Order: sequence, then C-alpha cells, then structure tokens
Amino acid sequence: MEQTKNKNKKIQKGAYGYIRREKIRRLLITLLMFAIPLAIFFTGMAMHHTRNNILTVVAMVGIIPAARFAVSWIMIMTQKSAPEEIFQITEQKAANLARAYELIVTAYEGRMPLDAVVICGNNVVCYSSRGQQDKIAFMQRHIEKALSTDNFFDMKVKILQDKNAYVQRISQL
Repeated sequence: MEQTKNKNKKIQKGAYGYIRREKIRRLLITLLMFAIPLAIFFTGMAMHHTRNNILTVVAMVGIIPAARFAVSWIMIMTQKSAPEEIFQITEQKAANLARAYELIVTAYEGRMPLDAVVICGNNVVCYSSRGQQDKIAFMQRHIEKALSTDNFFDMKVKILQDKNAYVQRISQL
C-alpha cells in the first residue's frame, strides 16, 4: 500500500500507522457520542429541576449509539501497531511489491495479527510477531481458502514469526 506523507489525508486500512490513528479517532468519536446525551440530560435537569422529564428519556436512548462506539474503541485498544523496524525493513526490501501492514485475520477458530504482508505473483509472505505458533498452519490455509473464494487461485501463503526468515524470504521475492 502506498504510504502518505500528508498527515491530513486519511490513513487507509493496511497502511502503517492505521491502528495508532484509529485508537485516537475512535476515542474522540466515543467522547463526542457520550457528550451529546450528557448535554441533553443536564439541559433537562436545568430546565425542569428534576430528572423525570422527556429529555432524560432522549438522553438514555442516545447512550445506545455511544455504547456502540465505546465497544469499537475498546476493541481497537486491544490491537498493537506493527513494529517500526518491520515496517522499515519491508519498505526497503519490498518497495516494488504490493504490501500491507497491521492486518488482523479472523476466523471462527481464532484470530492472528499480521504485522506485514508482501505479495509477489502467487506468493503471500506474512510476518506476525504476536501470532500463536499452533494457529499458523490453520491461518495459512484459511487465508488461501479466502483468496481462492475471491478468485485468486493457487496462492501460496507463508506466515513467519522469525524476523530473519521473513527478511530472507521477502528478499527472494
């Protein structure tokens, strides 16, 4: 994915820094979404000098979307950004190839964070610093199956947890 130098542009999913930006963005949206019902509630309290008024009901209903945004913020807070070193290495070694960063692969059986992904032809090489060793083979098959469902047949997916092996493999691409 093409990295942007302009900080005003939206960082797309798959770009380095997406998780860090999303944590801040979702926090601000969550705070705003809670501020609106609170403002409505306190306005009703100031106008009627009791909480037993229609504005309290409106504020309580307004908490529902705020709670949805709070869950979204909590979920992104559990994610970690890709290490800067992996980003720099991938940009240097695979600058002319398709690449993505900070992805989360999910399946019913679990999830796996992928710090970096490099694609060359029918080879997909992934680096995961936090993946569980017992899920790697399953996730490789899961990604291959998902790709074939999207008409990308005969793709070979390799998830590596050793940084040196990852650097060597993307250098060969």
